[in-house]
Amino acid sequence: MESSLSAGTTNKTVMDRYMKLPMPDDKCQVMYVWVDGTGENLRSKTRTLDFVPKDPSELPIWNFDGSSTGQAKGTNSDVYLHPVAIYRDPFRLGNNKLVLCDTYKYDNTPTNTNHRMTCLEVLKKAEDQEPWFGMEQEYTLLDINSHPLGWPKNGFPGPQGPYYCGVGANKVFGRDVVEAHYRACLYAGINISGENAEVMPAQWEFQVGPCEGITMGDDLWMARYLLHRVAEDFNVVVSLDPKPIPGEWNGAGMHSNFSTKKMRETNGILEINRAVDNLSKNHAKHIQAYDPRGGKDNERRLTGRLETSSIHDFSAGVANRSSSIRIPRGVAEEKKGYLEDRRPSSNADPYVVSEIIVRTICLDDF
Repeated sequence: MESSLSAGTTNKTVMDRYMKLPMPDDKCQVMYVWVDGTGENLRSKTRTLDFVPKDPSELPIWNFDGSSTGQAKGTNSDVYLHPVAIYRDPFRLGNNKLVLCDTYKYDNTPTNTNHRMTCLEVLKKAEDQEPWFGMEQEYTLLDINSHPLGWPKNGFPGPQGPYYCGVGANKVFGRDVVEAHYRACLYAGINISGENAEVMPAQWEFQVGPCEGITMGDDLWMARYLLHRVAEDFNVVVSLDPKPIPGEWNGAGMHSNFSTKKMRETNGILEINRAVDNLSKNHAKHIQAYDPRGGKDNERRLTGRLETSSIHDFSAGVANRSSSIRIPRGVAEEKKGYLEDRRPSSNADPYVVSEIIVRTICLDDF
């Protein structure tokens, strides 16, 4: 009798039997997670500890083969993992942990994709301004053959319109993955604030924030890891490509909401307008920082159509989703609040985005 399992899949029911085995009281599994040499993909590996860590500073520095992750040469391959943020493990449960790590080379200098270090330095300089972030991570669900989940195998679904925040099996594809991810993030301790189906079918979004300082980047990177890991259990692939389907289909971004203490206070709109002016003077720098390939990925997405601004021009407007910077209607009416930078691509590094926004708005570092 032919197996009902496709190649590469396993029986989760059988696995569950082993996951229910009790752990020794003096043991804990810790999954070390890090960004690899692409600046987009995540890697992870686990070690056993004989204590339950409560803070990343308690965890030992570890290493990995950087020649297999694009972060070192084979002749000098050790790259070091420095724990920076700790989370509960929603897969192994119990006292087990996930830990986000920075990556450092043999000489204790950061790897090329370790952007957390400089981001943290910049954020510390602006601590007194109390910068808050909220990021909206859009992504697309694909089947194991890289075809958009739920799309006809030959052809396309109906035009965009009924899918955004939709309901029904003919409008929404992959909700199981989304709901499982949402719950996993809450369990882990990530400040996830919502989710919704997006304009293109099989495309979704989750929001993280508001977060103060470096927590934004930490939580978003770990939320991405959980998304890929949850989707793996469903035999589904997650794509952060900012334009996964060419043509008349919405791309995917990482819209970044930002405010300072002054923006959130009475007449904060004056500070918001000053921030927009600073951003307008640095459009090219921000575009270069807003995807891992210096704007090349965003060229496919920021066309001035399908709810995007043009990559070549800076614009700002109230409730305008076709502008570089959107001022929400409620903010304009209350004259305080936050701004939304709609330019970052879905595969942008949240540390890089956080750093350049604070440099431009808070530190006037042009």
